[in-house]
Amino acid sequence: MMRLRNVRRAWSALWVGLWLVTTGDAVRADNDLLYQAQTVVTGQGDDNRRVGFAACLEDVLIKVSGAFQLKDDGRLAPLKTRAGDFVTAFDYHDQMSGKPKRDEQGTRDRPYDLTVTFDRGKIDGLLQTLNVRPWLMPRPSIAVIVAMSSGSRTFLVTSDDKQSDLQRDALRAAASKRGLDVVLPDASQAGPVAIGSADLPPATLAASLRGAEVTLLGRLTWDDSDLGWVSQWELDAAGAKHRWQFRGVTFDEAFRRGLGGVAQILSGNGAP
Repeated sequence: MMRLRNVRRAWSALWVGLWLVTTGDAVRADNDLLYQAQTVVTGQGDDNRRVGFAACLEDVLIKVSGAFQLKDDGRLAPLKTRAGDFVTAFDYHDQMSGKPKRDEQGTRDRPYDLTVTFDRGKIDGLLQTLNVRPWLMPRPSIAVIVAMSSGSRTFLVTSDDKQSDLQRDALRAAASKRGLDVVLPDASQAGPVAIGSADLPPATLAASLRGAEVTLLGRLTWDDSDLGWVSQWELDAAGAKHRWQFRGVTFDEAFRRGLGGVAQILSGNGAP
């Protein structure tokens, strides 16, 4: 009996050890993705690459730290001029792959997705000089409930409704840019929800979104005078309600700023 108990303990310890190793590998892999960024360039020459490296460096510093306040921070300017010093790998993907080349479009002006991987130790060192710290995985999954209003038309951004295809893609791209995982309602969940012209969508909708740990509420309203969207955001985190807004931006930029604010709050870097 004693020998059987010892065997069971040994097997139990082995399974726990395997689980810890597997979980640790997954977290490390997720953390490695934080040190990678992507931008669009119009060629593979040195000049385009330097511009792309600079843009990706700023994105990675924000992505790793969650400190959205670093966007357009003047202290980054000298770092961007030597962004290549912090790069370990880069790759191009031709956005027009499989399409025939046409004159200039086939040489200098062909768009590419440039993916850049940065040295983890060097990025962490740069963040230290900027007085911010890495905010590593695991990060909470965010339930994002966003209403869009333009004229008399109001709808929620959902995971499967065709009318919000563009907004959904933009929102997910914004989340990826900030190293966040988002969960959206589907059309059947959003269908019966009534939203007033000035109301934020109801937080109760997030209760049906599996896996979400934090809820972000948003409303984007088109303003003809600004020729852009007015965005309002609300997040409950750490026992406090945070609200912020932006005016006169595209919905892509509104989503980037909204989710940037979430990262800033949850990473402990202050209010947006």
